[in-house]
Amino acid sequence: MAWKQLELTAPHITYLTVTSFLILYALFSLMIRNRLHLSEPPLATVFGIITGPRGLALLTPHEWGVTDDFIQEITRLIVGIQCFAVGLELPDGYFAKKWRALLVLLGPVMTVGWLICAGFIVAIFKTDLATAFTISACLTPTDPVLAASVLSNSQFSTRVPKRIRDLLSAESGCNDGVSFPFLYIGLNMILKSSPGGVLKQWLLITVLYQCTAGIILGTVLGFVFNWLYIFSHHREMMGRASYLAFYLLLAVFSIGLASVLGVDDFLVAFCAGRGFSHGGNSPTADTRLPVVIDLMINSAFFIFFGAMVPWESFHQLDLITPGRLIGLLCLILAFRRLPIVMGLYKLKFLPSVRTATEAVLIGHFGPMGVGAVFLAIEARAQLETETSLPLPHPPSNLSPERQRAVILIWPIVCFIVLGSTLSHGLSTLVISIGGHFSRHQGERAPLIGGEREGLHGMIFDEGEDAATSENDGREDEHEQGCEQG
Repeated sequence: MAWKQLELTAPHITYLTVTSFLILYALFSLMIRNRLHLSEPPLATVFGIITGPRGLALLTPHEWGVTDDFIQEITRLIVGIQCFAVGLELPDGYFAKKWRALLVLLGPVMTVGWLICAGFIVAIFKTDLATAFTISACLTPTDPVLAASVLSNSQFSTRVPKRIRDLLSAESGCNDGVSFPFLYIGLNMILKSSPGGVLKQWLLITVLYQCTAGIILGTVLGFVFNWLYIFSHHREMMGRASYLAFYLLLAVFSIGLASVLGVDDFLVAFCAGRGFSHGGNSPTADTRLPVVIDLMINSAFFIFFGAMVPWESFHQLDLITPGRLIGLLCLILAFRRLPIVMGLYKLKFLPSVRTATEAVLIGHFGPMGVGAVFLAIEARAQLETETSLPLPHPPSNLSPERQRAVILIWPIVCFIVLGSTLSHGLSTLVISIGGHFSRHQGERAPLIGGEREGLHGMIFDEGEDAATSENDGREDEHEQGCEQG
């Protein structure tokens, strides 16, 4: 019989399911991004939930034997490649000009957000401070994957001043790596018995070796490969088809070398991207690489994340309940960044931020995503084995403090990432609709896709036009050509 020829295996169904979403999105990407003001991650996550175990059961990652170590390496690659991309695409000499504003976001803003999240976790889940510090550190960094989906490749992004986009992109590229010291403060408090041991381990291993050595290694890597690229390119030894492969290979190479040496993967990747772009030499200027990465890699991950959401862990014993998780999400979204950013803006510690509206955008826009998932698994691995290698299942011989931390980390982080992906991913739509109705009747552009001027309350530098920013790229040129035709 013909039906016997059907091979309805999990991999084959996965190929069809995942690519069906990606193909549909690719076909209508311009309309979705520029007219509906939506980005890939929330749509991919919802699609993953619908096709996952709680929906149509087409994607069932847990039944395939997908373990923590597999998820850890996938998230490591995704975040590392995105950090490399951010470092590569920032303007040449950016840090020399904007280091003060970036240092404020990576210092006071991250620290206060970390402490605030830890306080909420202690109050809501009645846990100890070390566990709260560990979980909060996973939620501290701005995710470069979610940031890239909103800050680039869309009509909305061109309505935000380029200096604000660059600042948020630079922050998202750096702070996944900078979050390691925050994470290991909590972990060392749980794993080490004395304050002296905690401080020694944190200062010597985390700060000096993992972070400082990672910055040096990434910068050296970037400059070396920049020289090699120029050497090959000027002698016409490299074909244009090799540009994209060279980019991805360098990003993965930097991540792999950092992992082997035990230094901070994400700082190495980001600094390698900065070093590689030294002098404005970018081999990806004409490849539209960010669009390819967002569609092929990042969107596929969020589909699987939607299918992997641990719904059963959201009502685990008396520690975790849906009400507590929703309450924590609301508090984090409201107070993690916005109050401290507004306070620093009022005190004039953010020179790149010129208006209160820009400060509100920066304070709101701190999405938590793939990086938080990676840090959660890293934290679980350290608590389970005191290495970066997680176990398939948490051991039963852990101390009560470590056992409680292992139980709490994964469901809390996954729920906050789910909420952040949906809320921050849909924020561009909300902002666009709000801006439309805030204008007088005669000043309104068409609601769907008609708004092209800068967002109200933001200052654009002379010569920086929101409708003709370089981020419009080839896709918007194609759209305008279609409209004129």
